[in-house]
Amino acid sequence: MKRKALDKLIKLLDLEQLEDNLFRGQSENIGGPRVFGGQVLGQALTAAAKTVDKKRSVHSLHAYFLRPGDMKQPIIYDVDRIRDGGSFTTRRVIAIQKGEPIFNMSSSFHKKETGPTHQIDMPDIPGPEKCMSDLEMRKQMIDKVPERFREFFTRERPIEIRNLPGEGMFEEPKKQPPYKHVWMKAVAKLPDDDICHKGYSGLCI
Repeated sequence: MKRKALDKLIKLLDLEQLEDNLFRGQSENIGGPRVFGGQVLGQALTAAAKTVDKKRSVHSLHAYFLRPGDMKQPIIYDVDRIRDGGSFTTRRVIAIQKGEPIFNMSSSFHKKETGPTHQIDMPDIPGPEKCMSDLEMRKQMIDKVPERFREFFTRERPIEIRNLPGEGMFEEPKKQPPYKHVWMKAVAKLPDDDICHKGYSGLCI
């Protein structure tokens, strides 16, 4: 089941190329009329990556959700090749449905080279084996979910998410720091394809 869920996501990220800078993506039924925002972000990042040298990896992106997406309609991704520099590549992507933009994203790709690095210390938090999975939490809360969403709500996910105790989405509301610790991984091995990895990481955001 986990492999099947991941394969379904990979297929969702496999965009149809219409022209050099134009791609078309389909949507997953999540039980309602709208499109999951993470899907649009992942597909947009995939579209951008398909126009960039494979030796360059995305290191920065900014995205805006402008209108709700229609799950029944395909999404067109229009990639603007802003700049191809010596070290950096910049792309803008507009997601379009029914002739109107529903999302736009700016992203920067960087070739592998030595440069400044920035990293915070690993926080002292419980390991993933001590945290309940998001799916386990969903199954415990199923009675609080509208019936039309229940099948999607409890199905196997391509991403395993484990929230720290007390930080899950179903916890009682309380004052929290302006950040969240989450363990996250693919439920099975991803293809050895950097573009797929980029799209997957976008969907996880």
